[in-house]
Amino acid sequence: MDGRLEARDTAFNSLVPPDTIIERVGAGFGFTEGPVWRGDHLLFSDIPRNRIVRWRMLGEGPEVTTFRCPSSNANGNTLDRSGRLISCEHSARRVTRTETDGRNVVVADSYQGRRLNSPNDVVVRSDGSIYFTDPLYGLKDGNQWKEQPCCGVYRVAPDGAISLLVDDFDRPNGLAFALDEKVLYIDDTVRRHIRAFEVAPDGSLSGGRVLVRMGSPDEGGPDGMKVDVEGNIYSTGPGGIWVIRPDGHVLGRIIFPDLPANLAWEDHDWRTMYATARPSLYRLRVNVPGIPVC
Repeated sequence: MDGRLEARDTAFNSLVPPDTIIERVGAGFGFTEGPVWRGDHLLFSDIPRNRIVRWRMLGEGPEVTTFRCPSSNANGNTLDRSGRLISCEHSARRVTRTETDGRNVVVADSYQGRRLNSPNDVVVRSDGSIYFTDPLYGLKDGNQWKEQPCCGVYRVAPDGAISLLVDDFDRPNGLAFALDEKVLYIDDTVRRHIRAFEVAPDGSLSGGRVLVRMGSPDEGGPDGMKVDVEGNIYSTGPGGIWVIRPDGHVLGRIIFPDLPANLAWEDHDWRTMYATARPSLYRLRVNVPGIPVC
């Protein structure tokens, strides 16, 4: 199947032009996730092959190398305010930070004396605090090895203190801040919806209304998510990437040959989107820049 665009509202065309080319720029991976652009290259996880991949475009074509192996089956990745890589490591059940000298430092691996389940995705707020989701996907037998009483959403404060923010998700997954950081969007994969939480100045969350339900017969559920500078939400979901206004109105979908799990923007002008999709990596150009990750 070739990639295609599915406009449900004419406003979709102003974000993703009808003549957009969906280009496969990498293939042959296991299961790709957690893309983040850093400097002149894209980093993303190849979960079952236990490595973080470095992809960049050279004059003669793409160069694919290994940034880290083993990666403890890393999934979601982002950058902190100093440009250091923050990763969710499935099999090690922790969130880590890669220092500039290459050391891998633990950010969080437990809460109230019990090991985390399997950190999945992560985002950093402008004050340096780290928010991450903790479902069971990385555990071989979730019910047997689960130590936390819930699949929670956590915050690590700049001083390193960890707090549980939300405990009523089935499988919390991708998360992204609105442009002003007053709202945090969080995917619940199993329930196939996105929730919107109000963010207090101290970083705590309240509310949690269901913003959009992804009713569709297509395969997949909400997973990775990003936001553009106009506030539009791009979330992977059934069939592809869903483009959603901040009020929850679905504008359309970007359909890929492989089902995407996550996405990221390139930092040249933040208008090139990369999508990690099972064994492949895709890219396309959009009209409105994404929120910078830096």
